[in-house]
Amino acid sequence: MKGSVIALDSFRGREAAALMVDGQLEDLLIAEPEAALLPETICRGKLGRPVKGMGGAFVDLPGGESGFLRQTKGLRPGTTVLVQVGGSSEPGKALPLSTRLLFKSRYAIVTPGAPGLNVSRAIEDDALRAELAALAAEVMDGAASDLGLILRSACETAADDVIAEDIAQMRALAEAVLGDTDGKPEVLVDAPAPHLAAWRDWPAPDSLDDSAGSFARHGVTEAIDALLASEVPLTGGGHMVIEPTRALIAVDVNTGADTSPAAGLKANIAAMRALPRQLRLRGLGGQVLIDVAPYAKKERHILEQAIKAAFKREGRDIVLAGWTPLGNFELTRKRDRKPLAQVLA
Repeated sequence: MKGSVIALDSFRGREAAALMVDGQLEDLLIAEPEAALLPETICRGKLGRPVKGMGGAFVDLPGGESGFLRQTKGLRPGTTVLVQVGGSSEPGKALPLSTRLLFKSRYAIVTPGAPGLNVSRAIEDDALRAELAALAAEVMDGAASDLGLILRSACETAADDVIAEDIAQMRALAEAVLGDTDGKPEVLVDAPAPHLAAWRDWPAPDSLDDSAGSFARHGVTEAIDALLASEVPLTGGGHMVIEPTRALIAVDVNTGADTSPAAGLKANIAAMRALPRQLRLRGLGGQVLIDVAPYAKKERHILEQAIKAAFKREGRDIVLAGWTPLGNFELTRKRDRKPLAQVLA
């Protein structure tokens, strides 16, 4: 099916959202089964003592959870701090935290501690940018001097009154949270549920299906089943195997039945094009080690170009570390969500 579809449904009794583009699953959100502190949750916590050699301190969080904060300059142990969960962590490890809070909606992001009014660079029309900047200045008039605002690309097609209302709501929420600094550890802003996150972050689709059974109608259920398998078929007949371990994510690229001289390069390029999407949908992050299929070393620059092009759209949360002495390729990816296999366990 051509075009994009957002399917809002439930999966195994949990709220879920899926973005399908040209019949292929591009993003997936499934609610976690237990009340965990998810990425984007804003909490009031209590700072512990600095940890020598780690450049930060542990923070006591609601529900007996523990987080780790690196931005501790000027803070004393026992201080109450407002923090935001920055990503997922392995079982038994502290959650990554940040004091740089973001209050995000579909049209606006309020940024305490980062003053200034900014418009997304994706909006290129100068006249529209000027109009949006004027609107932002009007709604943010009277706000604290360190309260910044980013207008997102969705503002390009939205009505002024809708944008203004969104900015006002995010400003009010930010001001309320920033003024709530006293008390024991407590959740102040929950992470968005899948349906809300889909509305907030995904581009407007060609169609929206929010009725029961939408996952089955659009092939989402079958796509999820494929994500739970370690082997991923590649174009051209090859395949790769993605296996998470405690230390890293191992990726093994194989040529399959193709025995031609160019089989290795073709399989490797196909794997690199498919890997960013596979890691994102599977919720896998941390260190990733890729054992590429055999190929001629003179073709390494071709493969490097394919790797850079494939991961470019993933943003700043990807670091391409390069080749190891054994000829494997290493990269790191931010743990921005819990692994899908753990969510569905």
